[in-house]
Amino acid sequence: MTEDNTERVELTTEQILLVRQGAERLRHEFDGTFNAETIERYMHSSQELLQAKAKFSMWLPLLIERVTRDRLRALARLEVGTLGKPAVLFLCVHNAGRSQMGAGWLRHLVGDRVDVFSGGTDPGIEINGAAAQAMAEVGIDIGSELPQPWTDEIARAADVIVSMGCGDACPIYPGKRYEDWDLIDPTDQPLEVVREIRDNVRARVEALIATLELDVTASAG
Repeated sequence: MTEDNTERVELTTEQILLVRQGAERLRHEFDGTFNAETIERYMHSSQELLQAKAKFSMWLPLLIERVTRDRLRALARLEVGTLGKPAVLFLCVHNAGRSQMGAGWLRHLVGDRVDVFSGGTDPGIEINGAAAQAMAEVGIDIGSELPQPWTDEIARAADVIVSMGCGDACPIYPGKRYEDWDLIDPTDQPLEVVREIRDNVRARVEALIATLELDVTASAG
């Protein structure tokens, strides 16, 4: 991760309670896969990471839960197995536009036949509004997503890592398949340009899907 001088964000009493409620949801969700101690450890680790890196506090409890969920999903792949399901990690700088579009398209087109992750090397504060609007026009909701960092577990669990403009800041792990997509950054672009980016991302995702060994019996969205 890139270093910065972001001041540590502290949680309020109410937010601490929300984090505890999120941990309880994860304990139920991963019951039988990980014990409570493991889930608590990852929850605390995610909290420490995000409090040190986050540029805002409003959605921090939700982000802590989501990052922990993704880390546990990745850890399950590493420790339990993949069950033949490939995993793709989409990366850009802010995890607010291109990588969210890629993840949104892949989930939309193949459902749960692929484990989909996304992250940023320097996560932004919120999803790019034009990107969310352009995706909503084709029936895909990324507006409820939150920019988040990538983590070691997620990168190691991915079979394919797709980078979009993060350059040397993107992780390099032996044995991974890498694709670097040269796409315009939607930041400050008009909606008509973002629509072109959206369609370009779809075409690239469809080409990616054609190269993955998917379980044809699994459900798709």
